Amino acid sequence: MDNRPQWGTRAGFILAAVGSAIGLGNIWRFPAVAYDNGGGAFFLPYLFALLTAGIPLLILEFTMGHKFRGSAPLSYARLGKGKEWIGWWQVAVSFVISTYYAVIIAWAMSYAVFSLKLSWGSDPGTFLMADYLDRIDLAGGEIGQFGSIVPGVFIPLVLVWVVALGVLFAGVKRGIEMANRIFIPALVVLFLIIVIRAITLDGAVDGLNAFFKPDWDSITSGKVWVAAYGQIFFSLSIAFAIMITYSSYLPKKSDITNNAFITGFANSSFELLAGIGVFSALGFMAYTQGAEVKDVVSAGIGLAFVVFPQIINEFPAFRELFGFLFFASLVLAGLSSLISIVETYVAGVQDKFKISRTKAVLFGGGLSALLSIVFATQGGLFFLDSADYFINNFGVALLGLVEVIAIAWFAKELRNFQRHADGISDMKLGVWWRLCLGVITPIVLGYMMFDNLRTNLTSEYEGYPREFLFNWGWTVALGALFVGVLISLKKWNQGQLENNVGKEESQ
Repeated sequence: MDNRPQWGTRAGFILAAVGSAIGLGNIWRFPAVAYDNGGGAFFLPYLFALLTAGIPLLILEFTMGHKFRGSAPLSYARLGKGKEWIGWWQVAVSFVISTYYAVIIAWAMSYAVFSLKLSWGSDPGTFLMADYLDRIDLAGGEIGQFGSIVPGVFIPLVLVWVVALGVLFAGVKRGIEMANRIFIPALVVLFLIIVIRAITLDGAVDGLNAFFKPDWDSITSGKVWVAAYGQIFFSLSIAFAIMITYSSYLPKKSDITNNAFITGFANSSFELLAGIGVFSALGFMAYTQGAEVKDVVSAGIGLAFVVFPQIINEFPAFRELFGFLFFASLVLAGLSSLISIVETYVAGVQDKFKISRTKAVLFGGGLSALLSIVFATQGGLFFLDSADYFINNFGVALLGLVEVIAIAWFAKELRNFQRHADGISDMKLGVWWRLCLGVITPIVLGYMMFDNLRTNLTSEYEGYPREFLFNWGWTVALGALFVGVLISLKKWNQGQLENNVGKEESQ
C-alpha cells in the first residue's frame, strides 16, 4: 500500500461523505423545489434521477478516487494525458464556493445566538437586511460597492474558519472523520427534535398535505425532470472534487458500490426529513396568519433567516430553544460540507507541490478565509448571490457534463472502472451503469447547460446591473476554469504520476 492517509473505519468514510452531501441546500432548497414541481409527484422523477444520475456518478467518483489514489487533479492526470485541468477546475470551483459558504454558516451561527433572545423582533426581514447585514443599498450605497466590514458577520466568520481549519490540520482520521462522527449524529438528533415538534403544531397537516399532494400532470413537464436531476446533482456534492478526494483515502478493500448507495439514500432521506419539518412549520405559519400554505412558501436565505424566525415567533412555547436548535442544525450541516470542500484543494496542493498538510491547509484554507471577508462586507450579500448562482450553474453543472464526457466518451474508461468497482464490491454493476453515465446523464446535463445559457444570455439574473453580473458572475465562473487550466500547465515531478496501487488493485 501507499502512504496516503486512510479513514479509520468504513463508517467514518460514509459519515464524511454523507456530511459533505448534507448541506444547507437540503434544508432550504429541496422542500421548495419539490413543492414547486408537483409535490408528491416530484418524488417519482427525483427517485429516477437518483438511480440514473446521482448514485451512478457517486460510484464513478468513488471508483476514480480509489483506483488512482489521489486528489482530483492527480486522479485526472493518472486517468490520461490532457485531463488534469478538469481536476484543477473542480478544485478552483470548490475554492470559490468555500469563500462564501463559510459566510452563510457565520450567519447561522449569529442567528443561533440571536435565538436565545429572539433578537430579530417582529420584523425578521428588516432585521436581516438592515440591522444585521447592514446592506449597502439600504445604507446609501449601490450594488457593486463593498462598503465596510460588518462586525456581526466577521466575528462568527473567524470562528467558522478556526473550527474548519482546526479539523483539517488534524488530518483525515483524527480530524475529518472524528468531526463527522460528532457533527452528523448531532445534526440528525437536533433536526429530529425540530421535526417532531413541527408536526405537532396547529396547521402542520395542511403544510404536509401541500408538500405531499401529487400533481400528476406535472410529470409530463420536462422542466420538472430537469429540476429533479438538478436537485440530485447539486445535493450530492458531485463534480466538486470532494468525492474523488474522500474516496482516495479508502483502504484497498472497500465496497464502493454499497457505499455509494448508502450515501445517496442517506442524503435523500435527510432531504425528505427536511421537507416534512419545513412544510409542517410553513403550515403552522399559514394557520396563524389565516393564509394558504402556497402564500408562505419560501426557499433559500429567505426561508432560513426570515420565514423561520417569523415561524419561531409564533411558537406557543420554547421559542428560544427551537430557534437555537434550527440554526445550530444549519451550522452543523454547513460545517461538515465546508470541511469537505476545503479538503479538495488542500489535497490537490499537497499532491502537486509535495508540501506538508499543515502548509497546504495554511496556504489554501488561509487564502480562502481571507477572500471570504469580501462577503462579510455591507455589499457582501450581492457578491455572494451572484457568485453562488454563476459558479453553480456554469461551474458545477458544466463540470459534471465535462466529467462524464471526458471519462465515458474520450477516455472510454467506464468498463475499466466497472471492473475495478465490481472487484471489491458485493453488488455488481450492470450495463445500466454505463448506459446512465454514457447516455442519460450527458443528455440531461447538456440540456440543463443549454437552458442555463439561454436564460442568462437573454435576461439579467435578479435584475442586477450587467457590469456587476459580468464582474461577479461570469468572471468568477470562467476564472475558475482559467485557473484550473493554468495550474495544470505545471509539470509533475518525476514519478508522481505512477500509480502502482491502482494497478495492483485492478489486476
